[in-house]
Amino acid sequence: MSAANDTADPSAERDLTWDEIDALIGDDPMDPPPRDSGTYAATTDAVAPRPRVLLRTEQVTVDRSGGFGALMETIEAPVVELFFEYAGQRLAACDPRDRFFRAVGGGMRVVPRDFATETRARCVLESFGAVDLECLDSHAVPPGSRAHYLLRCDGDVHDYCSFTAWVVPQLRALGWEVELDSGYPYQVVGADEPDWYARVEPDEERPDWFGLELGVELGGRRVNLLPALVDLLDRSHEGTSLARLASRKKHIAVPLPDGRYLTVPPEQVQALLRVISELYEGEDVEPEVLRFTTLQAGALSRLDEIFVDDEAADEGGAIRWEGSSEIREVAEVLTSTPVQKVEAPARLRATLRSYQQTGVEWLQHLRACGVGGILADDMGLGKTLQCIAHLAVEKEAGRLDRPALVVAPTSLCRNWEREIAKFAPFLSTVVLQGSKRHDRYAKIPETDVVITSYPILVRDEERFLEHEWHLLILDEAHTIKNTRSRAHQSAKRLEAVHRLCITGTPIENHLGELWALFDFLNPGLLGDELSFRRWYRMPIEQLGDEERLETLRQQVSPYLMRRLKQQVATELPPKTELVRPVTLGGKQRELYESIRVAAHGEVRKLIAKKGLAASTVPILDALTKLRQVCCDPRLVPMRAARSVQRSAKYELLMELVEGQLGRGHRILIFSQFTRMLALIARGLDERQIGYLSLTGQSKDRQGLVDAYEGGRADVFLISLKAGGVGLTLTSADTVIHYDPWWNPAAQDQATDRAYRIGQTRPVVAYNLFVQGSVEERMLALQQRKRKLAQGILSGAGGKLSLSEDDLEELFAPLG
Repeated sequence: MSAANDTADPSAERDLTWDEIDALIGDDPMDPPPRDSGTYAATTDAVAPRPRVLLRTEQVTVDRSGGFGALMETIEAPVVELFFEYAGQRLAACDPRDRFFRAVGGGMRVVPRDFATETRARCVLESFGAVDLECLDSHAVPPGSRAHYLLRCDGDVHDYCSFTAWVVPQLRALGWEVELDSGYPYQVVGADEPDWYARVEPDEERPDWFGLELGVELGGRRVNLLPALVDLLDRSHEGTSLARLASRKKHIAVPLPDGRYLTVPPEQVQALLRVISELYEGEDVEPEVLRFTTLQAGALSRLDEIFVDDEAADEGGAIRWEGSSEIREVAEVLTSTPVQKVEAPARLRATLRSYQQTGVEWLQHLRACGVGGILADDMGLGKTLQCIAHLAVEKEAGRLDRPALVVAPTSLCRNWEREIAKFAPFLSTVVLQGSKRHDRYAKIPETDVVITSYPILVRDEERFLEHEWHLLILDEAHTIKNTRSRAHQSAKRLEAVHRLCITGTPIENHLGELWALFDFLNPGLLGDELSFRRWYRMPIEQLGDEERLETLRQQVSPYLMRRLKQQVATELPPKTELVRPVTLGGKQRELYESIRVAAHGEVRKLIAKKGLAASTVPILDALTKLRQVCCDPRLVPMRAARSVQRSAKYELLMELVEGQLGRGHRILIFSQFTRMLALIARGLDERQIGYLSLTGQSKDRQGLVDAYEGGRADVFLISLKAGGVGLTLTSADTVIHYDPWWNPAAQDQATDRAYRIGQTRPVVAYNLFVQGSVEERMLALQQRKRKLAQGILSGAGGKLSLSEDDLEELFAPLG
């Protein structure tokens, strides 16, 4: 056919010779006319192609070596065959011909390829994740394969099922013909919105236990999805972060027993797995039914929330509930905001702030539900007053038919007695403390509130076990954060109708401390200690698993109340946190480096020989020496330190104290080292500056507090351990932390001795640290611990671990 003919009118007809027909048709004639018919009239016929795809799997060879061919792997991967149909004739996408012929009646039609339309179709297919095999050097199909595309060379089952569920319907809507090979493994059910059901039944063997079955109804047939969802949860625990998976997936593929998949939106799967995580403790067998206690019932209320949309909200949710309604009612009560208003007793000598009134109502809500809880308000918001008001309500309602027991640190027992006498003098009290306490045990049955300390509880445990208590309150409850301590074990053994923990720091170092509190409050809520460690602590602390963190936060939220000062005490003046870096020089710097080099070498040898876990004590000892050098070389019990006469931080402190006092400020100085406080006291004596000092050896804590608040001195030296709790020092407006400590909560509590209800002046907190030293790196570790606590208490994410890399950083050279 000549060039002139190519530019002729497409609808023009002319006679073709057989030689021209043979040249055009080549070796692959389609319905050729008989040769004896002489010539044929040909018509050029423009036809719009219809794309057609076939999905199947094929053995694909993958080069994992980056193009060197050294590491080859064969996998079963989904591939696409692409065809274009022209007026009933199907052409493969790779067919090189630009036209073909069809015999029609007494003539022949010339059908040209519409490459522009075909190219657009290819672009549509590639936009949905299909990759042209000709463009892949790392993937190869067997010789003779008819596959043209590979579905996402880095894809997984979720990608492939998403293609089936999301892309295939769109292609069909565009007019494409899509066929799935009968053996194609990534087939999905056809229901757009499956009918979800949940069945709850009491456990026949254990009272207060229930079983949950969760699934969908497809085509009139029920499918229990719990085994598949639990398997997905287990795999996410093994390293596949569901949060990362969901962030890039349109659907999550949940396998069905018949080999197909149910595709579920990722946000819905995430929410479902959070609920399942609360009830499932990682058993080896995938359960058909999840077993859970009444304490865990709050998870059920979140199932309704998962399936509620704008249209279904008015109808109460899109999940169908079956079986026992009793446990659902418990779940609704547990997770609901207290609606019953509680009037403060008329005899209570205090006007509760609005947030304190809310706290009392929440405590009453826990009592009505028969569960324990943690009042974890920020320091200085009146947790003690809220508990006293709670006790007063119980007394007025006639429910305080047996004594309540308050267990507190030794230094706070008399404070509880004073506060009750101040706000609720109609509550009778007895304090069991000191060597003369034994005669007072006889008064317990006729007393409203018994007050004792943790050491006395341990020492006289059997005598406390003789009584059943209406309410057991643990003040500064982080005291029992070690489950192997006598204090924890003794408190857990006590018989009490209701239990309550009070602490501003439910998490100080790690999540195991939170488990310890709930092991006392609501045993079984968070599973056993081993499963909690595997299911929550390791994924959250070591892997930064935000899904597990959110699951844990949701699980404990009904039993934990946390308000911050900036949220509820808006009348408080501002608090400013300042860091004051100090630069070491001269002999002090040389001493630091010599100790650091020697300690670092010893620590490395220990870890290599015994491992990190078995080297904790020597590591802490080495780090303590470095911290002492930063504070003052006079603290270091080494001959080399005796020749170092100056301390850069000590000199800065004295300048800061004199400057602040000259401006009329009153100061609290905290240090972990009591010997450092003694050195500071000596320096204040030399400068004729009056001060008071509180350490663990001080006998009359309250007397010292009263003296400072009365203005007897403007500087108060306080050891971090002795003064972190139970002090109200609102006459101070300047707080100085001489040395940072691992635990940010301890420093926050210390600062809040001044920054609490009653403070009328802005508070400034100074954090002194040696620049580039172990102290600066400890401040960074503090932030990580603070973030972990916030992840549970307020929903922020966090990650915490202390690894060998962390130790390398702590022992790094100055600078």
